[in-house]
Amino acid sequence: MLAAVMVFTFAGSVFASEKDLREKVEKVVGTPYKYGGTTTKGFDCSGFVIHIFNQYNVNLPRTSSAQAKKGTKVERSDLQPGDLVFFNTSGKGISHAGIYLGDGEFAHSSSSKGVTISKMSSSYYDKRFVTARRVTTSKNFI
Repeated sequence: MLAAVMVFTFAGSVFASEKDLREKVEKVVGTPYKYGGTTTKGFDCSGFVIHIFNQYNVNLPRTSSAQAKKGTKVERSDLQPGDLVFFNTSGKGISHAGIYLGDGEFAHSSSSKGVTISKMSSSYYDKRFVTARRVTTSKNFI
């Protein structure tokens, strides 16, 4: 029996289908925030990113500031599902990470809401956006 793998190609890059990524995220939406958390019992922002990317065999550093140094820089206007997005929520540099889902949305573990999906354009995150990174390749998703 043959199995089909759905991938999309945009601007020369291949990544997991937006649907597959959203399904993995939605399985943990509502998981509570836990400082230092890396499991489905509780995640902090970088722990959530690690949890999702481990499912694609992509190893990332433990902290959001270290994650922001990996991969290739992506302009905000060129974001694709699976790109990492980083924010300055503390006033002291990169302090928050999430995963871009497409359609202007990103998934993250918020200290007030736990794992949730937010709009990049929300007044809070829009003005705190710092950078985005692409850490995936097509082989991570096939």
